[in-house]
Amino acid sequence: MGDLSKEIQSKFENNWVKALINILYTANWITAHQNEFFKSFGLSPQQYNILRILRGAGGPLKVQTIKERMIDRSPNVTRLMDKLCAKNLIKRLPSEEDRRVVRIIITQAGLDLMASIPRDFNAPVFKNLSEADAEQLSNLLDKMR
Repeated sequence: MGDLSKEIQSKFENNWVKALINILYTANWITAHQNEFFKSFGLSPQQYNILRILRGAGGPLKVQTIKERMIDRSPNVTRLMDKLCAKNLIKRLPSEEDRRVVRIIITQAGLDLMASIPRDFNAPVFKNLSEADAEQLSNLLDKMR
């Protein structure tokens, strides 16, 4: 089992500081795992998140709705969508009533790509946790926020 103090060769003034640094360190560790996994699919984790949202919606969504549903609410959503459009994984549908409104829909190519990605791709991240551990962790993180 990992020990943050040994991994980053540091001591902490108290357990709150250690917990915060551990959360940040673990978040970066998870991000690195996901970046490496999605590389073989030609995606970033943020692009996958957009495709996941659109697949689940079952129809076109406004860009703002996608931004609100994203896990990582980065300001570069338009750039991410540009790349997905260039790969023909999503399509922009301009509104006929209001030219300021653009809806986004996942294409068949996007659905096919999503179908090829294993749903348990995060399993290695949780290999040392039981389902009860995962529930406890989730509850503690909810409590923290």
